[in-house]
Amino acid sequence: MLHAQSFFYRKQNKIIIVFSFAWFLMFITVPGFSPGIERVKSPIELSTAIIQVAKKNIPAVVHIGVTGQQEVATPSLPFNDDPFFRRFFGIPQGPRKFKRETRGLGTGMIIDSQGHVLTNYHVVGNADKIDVLLSDGSSFHAKLVGSDPKTDLAVIKISAKEPLPFVTFGDSDKVEVGEWVVAIGHPRGLDQTVTQGIISAKHRRGITDPSSYQDFLQTDAAINPGNSGGPLLNLRGDVVGVNTIIVSGSGGFEGIGLSIPSNISRHVARLLIAHGKVERGWIGISAQDLTPESAKNLATETRKGILIGDVVKGGPADKAGIKKNDVVIAFQGKEVSNAATLRNEISLSPIGKDIRMVILRGGRKQEATVRIGDSKDAVKALSTSVRERLGVDVRSLTQKEADKFRLNINEGVLVTFVDQKGPLGRVGFEVGDIILEINGQSVGGIEGFSQMIASLRPNQRITLLAFDHSSGNSGYVNVTSR
Repeated sequence: MLHAQSFFYRKQNKIIIVFSFAWFLMFITVPGFSPGIERVKSPIELSTAIIQVAKKNIPAVVHIGVTGQQEVATPSLPFNDDPFFRRFFGIPQGPRKFKRETRGLGTGMIIDSQGHVLTNYHVVGNADKIDVLLSDGSSFHAKLVGSDPKTDLAVIKISAKEPLPFVTFGDSDKVEVGEWVVAIGHPRGLDQTVTQGIISAKHRRGITDPSSYQDFLQTDAAINPGNSGGPLLNLRGDVVGVNTIIVSGSGGFEGIGLSIPSNISRHVARLLIAHGKVERGWIGISAQDLTPESAKNLATETRKGILIGDVVKGGPADKAGIKKNDVVIAFQGKEVSNAATLRNEISLSPIGKDIRMVILRGGRKQEATVRIGDSKDAVKALSTSVRERLGVDVRSLTQKEADKFRLNINEGVLVTFVDQKGPLGRVGFEVGDIILEINGQSVGGIEGFSQMIASLRPNQRITLLAFDHSSGNSGYVNVTSR
């Protein structure tokens, strides 16, 4: 009996040890775990958190179906564009393009009880008809309130007789890498799909357009086509991002999803509801991250900050006394760690507002007050910069010109003046030619082109993709800026 009893206790002790170790493993999987009796319920909280997030937010997440028109090139026979061929064989010249109906789907989130729905621009921006389906089965026709292609955001509105459920926004600046998040959407038409993952990284840029205002959160929560415009939520059920694209070689989920931070999304949504568009602030600087090499050249001890590469003459920063080679270390009382963040902070600042910047100049801190300018001021000042750097004036394409050359209306800029002694004049540019790319980066209209040119360094060698209006041919040209 004594032997048997002793064996039983040893076995029981072993069981207790294994059981306790299992609970220990469960404890350490909980974010923010610290040993202590008060954390005993953490595994239960974690296991039910996603359920609570889903229950709270699914009623405010909507399925969006869109119908639109897509312009495509008319199929043609060999030599069909040859006037001699058409005349000899009697073939009439038909339209170069025709329109066909397209259908698409995406996700959106109701952001107030009045029925405003936040989604992606690429979901609804070019739609002729927008239909919204709620989780309870009710459906509505929606109208576009406003859109902002630069952040890929749009707001639509539905009208319901009763107040609608809506999401709440969290602070995306406080999101940490490794934090658990939940995505809700309609991937491939599968309504109310809930997936979970973590924040894989922050401040992902240059994914779709290096010159855009996008500053993504990266997540491994499963996101597929159809999730676009849906919420990325923390475990408190607050929206921390708007899911927008995936990085994938297959076109399906591969563990890299990108989401527009909620602080940007909320600000843009408010502007779209109030004005139908986003007018961005501008102060007239080109900026780049401070590197150890540039810090050494400036003989500054700081390793964090933004180096001012150039200042647009007559712009707000110039008027405030900001100079080339100044190092920005704070904006509105907050430290700034990279140039993209500073650009976004400036662009989201109200036009006409005075903002404070702390700069280093010659190793000494100085404070500058700059009044935020608007896009009209920017285009005017930047146009001057284009003439100084490249010796040309440019403007946006008209729809007629875009159709004539089979281009999209925002695909390039048209040259309207050429200084024959300037960088572009010396390599043969003429009035009527079209600039399509700079250093492999597409020119996104007059404002984007001007900003790209303003950021060039003196005597910087660049490669342009240009369209020759006389021959109809396009090709690459190397030039050096002034």
